[in-house]
Amino acid sequence: MTGSESCKTILIVSAVLVCLAVFSGCSDRKKTSRRTELSAANPVNDSSQLFNGKSLDGWEITNFGPQGPVYISGDEIILGMGDGCTGITWKKAFPRSQYEVSLDAKRIAGNDFFCGITFPVGKNSCSLIIGGWGGATVGLSSIDGKDAAENETTIIRNFDKDKWYHIRLSVTNDFIKSWIDSINVVDLKIGTKKLSIRPEVELSRPFGIASWNTTAAIRHIQLKLLEQ
Repeated sequence: MTGSESCKTILIVSAVLVCLAVFSGCSDRKKTSRRTELSAANPVNDSSQLFNGKSLDGWEITNFGPQGPVYISGDEIILGMGDGCTGITWKKAFPRSQYEVSLDAKRIAGNDFFCGITFPVGKNSCSLIIGGWGGATVGLSSIDGKDAAENETTIIRNFDKDKWYHIRLSVTNDFIKSWIDSINVVDLKIGTKKLSIRPEVELSRPFGIASWNTTAAIRHIQLKLLEQ
């Protein structure tokens, strides 16, 4: 092979390699772009902290009126005992369905609900009550006009003071489910049920957490989007 032919061969090989590199780069960009589009359209298992453990960023203290003090202690939100509800309300965007919320809560003092989660269900709202009506009632308020003490979700269980309970709430287009630690305590098929909230927690909409005549602590609040 002559020197001229050798140079031509090298140039041809170089050109082929450059084309392959360009094609590969374009292909990778298309794949990345496609993954980005899919991720934006289907935010599956998107988990985020709603409480950073340091401040009430994203929240406001709910102005119920005769509420107790609300403050940060360590990595906990303390809901002080008031004359009625004491709580916080989320002020940023929040999903209407296909989501899961989890948090830890404990009763420090008092004998009523230490965790009342008001949450959206499509166009409606509902509340999950933990430890209400004398300290032991768990259920949803309200279903077909009946509150957590008198509908099909009502259960009775004891809660120890100064003990953390892990609470998980799942809301889909068809069901509302909840667990305390690993125990399923609510499993409601929405169907044609009329969902509503009691007037006392109206200011907690669209998403809020409150206690009633009880000092409570809340931590590790997380939101996860569910697959459609």
